[in-house]
Amino acid sequence: MVGRLAIIGVGLIGGSLALALRRGAAVGEVIGCGRRRESLERAVALGVIDRWYEEPAEAVAEADMVAVCVPLRAMRSIFTQIVPALAPGAVVTDVGSAKGSVIADAAAVCGEVPTWLVPGHPIAGTEHSGVEAAFAELYERRRVVLTPLPETAAAATAQVTAMWQAAGARVVEMSPEHHDEVLAATSHLPHALAYALVDSLARWDDHREIFELAAGGFRDFTRIASSDPEMWRDISAANRTQLVAALRRYQDDLARLTAALEAGEDEQVLAVYRHARDERARFLKILEGRA
Repeated sequence: MVGRLAIIGVGLIGGSLALALRRGAAVGEVIGCGRRRESLERAVALGVIDRWYEEPAEAVAEADMVAVCVPLRAMRSIFTQIVPALAPGAVVTDVGSAKGSVIADAAAVCGEVPTWLVPGHPIAGTEHSGVEAAFAELYERRRVVLTPLPETAAAATAQVTAMWQAAGARVVEMSPEHHDEVLAATSHLPHALAYALVDSLARWDDHREIFELAAGGFRDFTRIASSDPEMWRDISAANRTQLVAALRRYQDDLARLTAALEAGEDEQVLAVYRHARDERARFLKILEGRA
């Protein structure tokens, strides 16, 4: 059980963590911190947090566990504010979609990688944001990746693992480098493609008719383009090297498909489509096995 949890950034991710822990009676008190007083007051009214502070240093002063749930561009500023105020023995984790940048920010503030930092990333979310979108079941049977470093205290990793398990998640560990490579392919690349497709079609002369006649497949494929653009700009920048590599690799594959279509190599096109269908079927079976 977490005695006192401080959540810096009470939105969908942080709010859902609080609600999940409350549902499991796995937290004593939840302290919120954010930029907008109205949102924090709303979080209290919704039963997400017990009390709040506008200053991060005040929010973490009494906390046993700190979850930093802010955009990646704000991480270094938050670390600068909270590090001097952390209580002895406090553990800090985050939910950032890129781990290399978070670790670099913490090391820049502390002069070295702190032993109390357990970098993390819940593989969960929706296209919605804000504390009103939070719900206790968000992490049920979803994976949370932790990327502890050699400097990370084993007890700190154990505490963060237990917290996420209490929220219903399945915890896995990997290196920060491997995490960023995998997430570039499975999350950052799809978002970039969805944004790029909608942006491209919106520039066509007959874009209004295109969107009016778009079927459910277009809606499903582009759903994630409804996500917060500023957040995804920051994620793309934080994981720039890995995302560029993924985009280049996809461009090469797309160029081969385009060439096959242009040359009338229909069997080659069919081979690509069949392979994609079969691999997606295997992926769905993996998901069903996790349920």
